[in-house]
Amino acid sequence: MATFNDLGITKPFLDALAESNITEPSEIQLQTIPLLLRTPTDFVGQAQTGTGKTIAFGLPLLMKVDPTDPRVQALILAPTRELCQQISKQLFRLTKYKRDIFITAVYGGEKIEDQLYKLSKPTQIVVATPGRLIDLLERKAIDLQYVENVVLDEADEMISMGFKAEIETILKQSNEQSFTWMFSATIPEELNAIVATYMGAETQRVQINKRKVINTLIEHQYLICHGSHKTDYLTQFLKSQIKMSGMIFCKTKAMTATVAKQLIAKNISADALHGDLEQRDRDKVMRAFKNGKIQYLVATDIAARGIDIDNLGFVVHYQLPDEMENYTHRSGRTARAGKRGISIAFVDPIELKRLKVIEKALGIQFVQIK
Repeated sequence: MATFNDLGITKPFLDALAESNITEPSEIQLQTIPLLLRTPTDFVGQAQTGTGKTIAFGLPLLMKVDPTDPRVQALILAPTRELCQQISKQLFRLTKYKRDIFITAVYGGEKIEDQLYKLSKPTQIVVATPGRLIDLLERKAIDLQYVENVVLDEADEMISMGFKAEIETILKQSNEQSFTWMFSATIPEELNAIVATYMGAETQRVQINKRKVINTLIEHQYLICHGSHKTDYLTQFLKSQIKMSGMIFCKTKAMTATVAKQLIAKNISADALHGDLEQRDRDKVMRAFKNGKIQYLVATDIAARGIDIDNLGFVVHYQLPDEMENYTHRSGRTARAGKRGISIAFVDPIELKRLKVIEKALGIQFVQIK
C-alpha cells in the first residue's frame, strides 16, 4: 500500500497528517495527488462524498503555494457555508507545521465587513461560496489575476443550487493561465458544458468506482414501517440509543421541520436544520448539536453538506433520498476516523425494491431489523 510519502508529500504536511491519524491515502488521493503535483493541468475528479477529496486537492494546493507571496494564489469554491468552513478547517490542520500559509473562508451569513478585513491581510488560499465571492469581486475586494488553481468542490451540488452563472463569471475573471480542478460525485450535462468551455483539451480525469469507496465500518440496516407509523418507530429507536448522537435525514424542508417538532413534542432532544432557517438560527442549531446540547439533528441533504461531527453514532434515513449519491453522503456522516456506525433506513414496503437498487449500485448489504 502506497503512503503519503510515496505520493510526494513533504515532511511538514506528513507530520500534520500523522497528527490527525490520517495514515493511508484513499483511492481518490492515491490517483489524484501525484497527478496534480507533477502536472500543471485542468482536472476532473469524480468520486462520492466522503472519499477524502479535500485532502486530494488540498495537499497539492498547499505544496504549490509560495508562502513569500501574500497574494491569493488558489481559490476553492464550495456550495455551502458549512462545507467552506469544513474545507478551511481541514486545510488549517494540514498547515500545523507550515504556518506561513494563510487561508480565508468567505461565505454568506457573516458580515461582509469582517471578511473584507480578513482579505486585507496576506491570504494565499480563499475558500468561498459563489454568491459571496461575486459580492467581493463587485466590491473589488479580491483579485483573482494571480490565482494559479481554481477548485470546484461538490460541483454538481453548486449546479443543482443554481450557481452555474456565478461559476462562469468567476472562471472568466480568474487568471487566464490558471488551471481548474473540478471534483464532483456526478457529471451532469451543465458541468460537461463548463468543462468544454473553460477547461483545456488535455484535461486529466480520474473516476473512482463506487464500490471502492464504501466504508466497511458502517452497518447498513432497514426497518419496514408504513408512513403513518414512522414517527412512532423513530421515537422507539432513538430512545434505544440513549448515549448516541445521530442525524435524521428527510427529503424536504417541510418534512424536516415536521419531524423535529414531533420529536420535541415527545420530549426528545432534537432540532431541525434546513434551508428556510436564517443563517444565525442555523449556526445556533449547529453549535448546540456540536456541543452536545442537542442529541439528534433532523436535516435536509443540502443543509447537511459539509457537516463533520465527531463520534456520530448513527444516521437515520427517515425518507430515502432520490439521488444515490445522497445515500452515500448521509451514511458517511457516521463511522469516521476509524469508528463504527449505523445507517438505518425507515422504509415503506413498496420501497424495498429501492433498497435492492442501492445495494447493487453501492456494493453494500442491508440487514433487516424488527
